[in-house]
Amino acid sequence: MTRALGREFFARSVHEVAPDLIGVTLLVDGVGGPIVEVEAYDQEDPASHAFRGPTARNAVMFGPPGFAYVYRSYGIHWCLNFVCDLEGRAEAALVRALAPERGLEEMRTRRGATAERDLCSGPGKLCQALGITRELDGAALDTPPFALLPRTGTPEIVTGPRIGITKAVERDWRYGLAGSPFLSRRF
Repeated sequence: MTRALGREFFARSVHEVAPDLIGVTLLVDGVGGPIVEVEAYDQEDPASHAFRGPTARNAVMFGPPGFAYVYRSYGIHWCLNFVCDLEGRAEAALVRALAPERGLEEMRTRRGATAERDLCSGPGKLCQALGITRELDGAALDTPPFALLPRTGTPEIVTGPRIGITKAVERDWRYGLAGSPFLSRRF
């Protein structure tokens, strides 16, 4: 059996962790698949929720690494982030997309979608498909319902600008699996 990633994996800069997440299998109660797209955010980044300091909403980002930061985007979609770096230093990787492999019928039921391409190709879709809500904000990533299994091999990773932001748009802090049909948007 493959040993799941522990909190120590996240105890580094988000700029190291984010590309290393490509190919890692994310499971929530056994449902999920390999991560194919993430974005990095740090506290000096004006596009980050942590840029203006800690609030009730972003408090998890300032905590220890290896925890989930879940927030509502535009009051509609849940978004899942993995807290990175040291406690007190707010950094997180937004999980944008994964290749759906386990629990496809459960994902289809939750999403009301049948095409695999439409199940987890965006942060809101991914959270809906995996059943992620605010209840998982602050949950440890190395305990149920989460399981993060290490990637096998070395994937070809592409980079580009992040999506849906208006500040610091020039930063190529979006990472994806080259050629994946499950990306939220092509690079």
